[in-house]
Amino acid sequence: MKKRILIVDDEVKFTRLVKSYLEQTNLYEVREEHRGLDALQTAQAFQPDLILLDVLIPDQDGTQVAAQLKAHKQLKRIPIIFLTVVVSQEEVEALNGVIGGYPFLAKPLKLEGLMESVERYLGAPPSRADQRVRPTRRPPDTRRAR
Repeated sequence: MKKRILIVDDEVKFTRLVKSYLEQTNLYEVREEHRGLDALQTAQAFQPDLILLDVLIPDQDGTQVAAQLKAHKQLKRIPIIFLTVVVSQEEVEALNGVIGGYPFLAKPLKLEGLMESVERYLGAPPSRADQRVRPTRRPPDTRRAR
């Protein structure tokens, strides 16, 4: 079953890029929301496993959206990763990727860094060895008789 990720960001091109990148792995189902005011309702309907939330959304501040999500009985345990242009990647790293109790990723994103953060909160995908088809019956003994 695919993990669900909700991206809340007013930049449509950005959310489409991130959605495409995550969905091409075939591990995630991603939904976009471009208005902070609609994020709570979208999260209730979609029930994501992780939320990527922009700090600066014109109609409602990302920290306000996070507070609403954390106050909601069904949504309060969903991890939130903030996305921001307010701090640099170096500042995020200096703070161990956490500001105000929330993990942060600096924009512009490095897609590999995004994937590492997603995997940190949703679990790493199975290794290629785990994805191999395993035989259901024992193969015949190929050893030579002595």
